[in-house]
Amino acid sequence: MSSLASMLPLVLMFVVLYFVMIRPQMKRQKEHRAMIDALAKGDEVVAGGGMLGKVTELREGYISMEVASGVVVQLQRSAVVQVLPKGTIK
Repeated sequence: MSSLASMLPLVLMFVVLYFVMIRPQMKRQKEHRAMIDALAKGDEVVAGGGMLGKVTELREGYISMEVASGVVVQLQRSAVVQVLPKGTIK
């Protein structure tokens, strides 16, 4: 019985760790993956470095993003951090 009692704190620590750290991280990854999959031409996005632009072309693992008039950069899809509401970028 004492060995079971000594294991209880370890099991409780794992359960708390799961609900405090692991589960929220998995939820964020799932939401990010859904956002990346839902990207469409014309979406206004923020890249990982803070660069703002409009999606001009979508490919398998990359996007083309227009950051200024006539300036197009290529990014990995996973570099997109946020999709902005339409009309945010002037």
